[in-house]
Amino acid sequence: MNTAPECRTSPLSLARAEVRQLPVYNAGLSEDAVRAKYGIPRITKLGSNENPYGPSPTALEHWTEIASSLFRYPDASAEGLREELSRQTGIDTDRIVIGNGSEQIIRMICEAFLSAGDRLVTVLPSFGLHLIWPQMMGAKAEAIPMTADARFDLPQLHQAVTSGPLKVLMFSNPSNPVGCMMTGDAMQSLVDASPEDTLIVIDEAYWEYARSSPDYADSLAILKNQSRPWMVLRTFSKAYGLAGLRVGYALTSDPGLTAVMTRVRDPFNSNSAALEMARLSLLDQKHMHRTVDATLTEGKALKAALEERGYFVAQSFANFLFFNARESASALAERLLEQGVIVKPWKEKGYETWIRVSIARPEDSQAFLAALNRVRQPSHSSAA
Repeated sequence: MNTAPECRTSPLSLARAEVRQLPVYNAGLSEDAVRAKYGIPRITKLGSNENPYGPSPTALEHWTEIASSLFRYPDASAEGLREELSRQTGIDTDRIVIGNGSEQIIRMICEAFLSAGDRLVTVLPSFGLHLIWPQMMGAKAEAIPMTADARFDLPQLHQAVTSGPLKVLMFSNPSNPVGCMMTGDAMQSLVDASPEDTLIVIDEAYWEYARSSPDYADSLAILKNQSRPWMVLRTFSKAYGLAGLRVGYALTSDPGLTAVMTRVRDPFNSNSAALEMARLSLLDQKHMHRTVDATLTEGKALKAALEERGYFVAQSFANFLFFNARESASALAERLLEQGVIVKPWKEKGYETWIRVSIARPEDSQAFLAALNRVRQPSHSSAA
């Protein structure tokens, strides 16, 4: 095999100072990687919060037709998907941004609106890119820890948003990875406390799982009745079962925000298969609701089973649970991998004993619990 000559200049030294300090996002492990490493034929993948029931069967009926036009470039404006989203959300198409997953939209927000030294407030633990992308731009990201009982610390968030100039307030609701949610009154109060020129970004990747709760914040109703700029982010990766196609979207307060985002958007940032499958999936709300209902039902059973084993489990309104393993989460997750079970150990400071486990089919929950019984520390086994 031919090898390139050794570079005399360190590639890292060529990078911007902000990039040299960036952590690598923990994207989790694939089934193939675990299968190859441990030689286990059946893998239970509970680390990425995917919908195990898959996408709409009605949408899949059109897959061959979609594939036949893959030699064409996609519609750069994503007009068909934006029109359907407009019909379902009531937001005009010129206030809708489509991205290659909501992760790309988060990056676009940071590239478009954050400069070195700008201040952003979020929460801890967090979805990693809420911190990584702002740090990439040299912004100062301030993360407010959750309370001891794994809820939003509203007094501390209020203090953070009122303690000086604030360019962006960004957080997930429901929280990822905790699963807790902010009520409407709490969100209204936090928005009202924020400076008038702060961009409010609510990441609602798990909105479909939480919206049936009577206490869930209707972010669009709250945000549209105030003058601050805002964006609400949603995705087709979770409830719609399209994680492999990577398509997300933002609803914005003003066409001007959409225009600014377009300046940093790749010309063809969403592929044609993703755009059409997302549009067709929106037309099959029954399938989405069936899978959400099944997931929420299974989540209650899995939470009870973990609590029976003596674990503290955060209240969750999403398709995952966050629990305190009371030991090194990374070590426990590695032992679970040897059993063919993938979960996500949390690594942010202060949360190194916490694990996020996706809610999937009942048989997946049973495989996870059986493996957990085999590999958890003996001092925890007596709690079952």
